[in-house]
Amino acid sequence: MKIGILVNEDTANRCTGKGCLDAFYKNKDSFERYKDVEDIELMAFTHDGGDINRKIEKMISNGVEVVHLSSCMRGSSNNYEKLADILSEHFEVVGYTHGSKEGKKNNTINLDKKTV
Repeated sequence: MKIGILVNEDTANRCTGKGCLDAFYKNKDSFERYKDVEDIELMAFTHDGGDINRKIEKMISNGVEVVHLSSCMRGSSNNYEKLADILSEHFEVVGYTHGSKEGKKNNTINLDKKTV
């Protein structure tokens, strides 16, 4: 299973990524779903700024299957829902990384990959 994590650009300017990475490596919070998966790889850890279409292309070429939107994305991004919808065209989308499954400001989005 190949995973990508997308964080909020503004938050990335002051965050080390510890919460997301800790949850990933310890199979907790949103990553608990993979606790019985033997072969799991973190293939992308990036922010939502810049050329998102290029980032999507790179994740596709690297075999990413699931993209987790960070908890800071859910709480701080104005384009959280739109980005989840765009990503779901190519990946399964999990709408948080660590902490509570439900958000304080936004409900957590979880989308299966769209099939055409």
